[in-house]
Amino acid sequence: MAFKPLHDRVLVRRVESEEKTAGGLIIPDSAKEKPSEGEVVAVGAGARKDSGELIEMAVQAGDKILFGKWSGTEVTIDGEELLIMKESDILGIIEASAAAKAA
Repeated sequence: MAFKPLHDRVLVRRVESEEKTAGGLIIPDSAKEKPSEGEVVAVGAGARKDSGELIEMAVQAGDKILFGKWSGTEVTIDGEELLIMKESDILGIIEASAAAKAA
């Protein structure tokens, strides 16, 4: 993929949610909400302070993240639907050990 976000923007691929509830009910596509969990595909260089100093990004490509329901702008790049959002729209990084416990 030949796309690099600018400044403090992040390119995110949504992670699809489960097809079933915890009780075993199958959720139809029409009732599913868009997932608010994703994987960072690419990040920009970071924001700049008024002095011109670069503020590094807290996330990096490959991080699993949680973001707000209405965050980002949907774009299609190379036939894939992705989101571009500001780093400040990201609520947090999902740690690998927490993801393993949930599985």
